[in-house]
Amino acid sequence: MTFQPRMNNRISGFSVIGGLNRRAWNGIVADLWDVECAPAAGGFYVADDPRLFIVLDAKGGDRRNIRLRQTRQAVAEDSRRQVISYIPAGMELWAEMVDVHYVRHLDLHFNAEILSRRLMEDLDRRKLDVPRLMFSEPRFLALAELIAAECINPQPLHDLYGDGLSVALFVDVMRLGPVRSRKRSELAAWQLRRSIDYIESNCLRGIRLEELAALTGLSQSYFSHAFKASTGLPPHQWQMKARIERAKQLMLKGELPMSVVAAETGFADQAHFTRVFRKTVGATPATWAKSQRV
Repeated sequence: MTFQPRMNNRISGFSVIGGLNRRAWNGIVADLWDVECAPAAGGFYVADDPRLFIVLDAKGGDRRNIRLRQTRQAVAEDSRRQVISYIPAGMELWAEMVDVHYVRHLDLHFNAEILSRRLMEDLDRRKLDVPRLMFSEPRFLALAELIAAECINPQPLHDLYGDGLSVALFVDVMRLGPVRSRKRSELAAWQLRRSIDYIESNCLRGIRLEELAALTGLSQSYFSHAFKASTGLPPHQWQMKARIERAKQLMLKGELPMSVVAAETGFADQAHFTRVFRKTVGATPATWAKSQRV
């Protein structure tokens, strides 16, 4: 599965040499650029996804320097030929090239939701939202060089190769350790969100347990136990709760007969609707509707 990174920029003084070299993997896009820089080249960038900006080579005069800054933040700068910056999603970044004539850089864009599912754990939002500008680490740069080589390789190796390198770099830069402990039977946040969204979107029809298990990559038995451990309700009761919420919305819109509300919200008949409603809400539909009008 690939995604299309979205970035807004206002830049000047850059001329791309030879065009963009791009590779895309599951939740990752790698862009390799060779750029000539005019004096005072620079500009503004903001992206919808977190990314790594990796300078692989820079040529210039004695004052050669690359400066990055957040709006209203101190300047981060470095004169080395190779340097790395992690930029969170939505962060404004201003760049300035000082006495730099040429830059070769790799941009790695990451879809955090896809990577969270792939890693089977919730990514720490605190880490994702903290920028790290202009640092250097030999093992990160070694991985970046291998990824860049795949971007320009006319016969790239197996997708798992470039994909694995990129995931490894992301995990290492973000310092992702083992998932913080949670009860083994609970769903991860992305699994819970995906299954609840699916139930609530399809609550008016019969939902098979195997559908929900497939959405989360779990067995039916494990999913059923994990869903209840996470929500306090088994999946079918959550679906009934979602139907009751739909029924409430219909009752608030006007004086529909309860038999019509029951039919519109997937209940077998009015008696079935009344039993489930009273068990869930603590009052009959008619009593609840009257209390809302009052």
